[in-house]
Amino acid sequence: MRGWRVILMLLALVAGGATVAQAVELPKQVRLASERWEDYTNADGSGMAWDVLRKVFEPAGVRVQVLSVPYSRAVGLVKRGEADAWVGSYFEESDDYLYPRRHFDLDHIFALGLTSTPVPTAESLGQFKLSWVRGYDYQRYLPKVGEYREVQRREGILPMLERGRVDYYIDAQTEVDYVLSQASEAERSKFRSTHIAELPLYLAFAKTDQGRALKELFDQRMDKLLASGELRAIFERWEQPYPFDQGDSHH
Repeated sequence: MRGWRVILMLLALVAGGATVAQAVELPKQVRLASERWEDYTNADGSGMAWDVLRKVFEPAGVRVQVLSVPYSRAVGLVKRGEADAWVGSYFEESDDYLYPRRHFDLDHIFALGLTSTPVPTAESLGQFKLSWVRGYDYQRYLPKVGEYREVQRREGILPMLERGRVDYYIDAQTEVDYVLSQASEAERSKFRSTHIAELPLYLAFAKTDQGRALKELFDQRMDKLLASGELRAIFERWEQPYPFDQGDSHH
């Protein structure tokens, strides 16, 4: 009997040791790089996306470190291993990163144009001249895109639309609202924004051992949070639609 007890204790110690080894592999912090989006990924760490991502990582003992940089720099930091993931990627935007099963939000995509132009739909976009910020690559995610031009920044969009250089500017809802805010109240009535798509938003992780461990943790935690419904309160607090109601499907 005593021999069996010794064996059982050894087995328990081995099993316990494996758990400790796995725990040691998980980093104490996750470095998340993101462009600053108003009330979403503010530079001071406030905003809805940061609240969601802290809820994912921090109860598992991994502190979120915010790196607030321009979009293209965020992508580059992760590629060089100087950050663990960048925030707001579309699905498999690049082969250089690891993508989790789960998205953390949806991007509400709008087309901004003059009220004198036809109301666009996702299917009719290919008939028009389009524009968006360089690096967003909407041609990969919207059907039948034809002619488009990329711009470096969001200033100067409204004059470009007024002069007919492009028919529609494509961007997420908050960014379209920002572009419209550059016009006076009287001028704003010349423009119309139309919802055209919902695109899942992902963390794009570095192709490192640490990135792989964090990606696995992210999916495990998201599975748990979606089953419990704990994330819903964050979206309600920020007055944003809950993005997991439609059968909680993956991409």
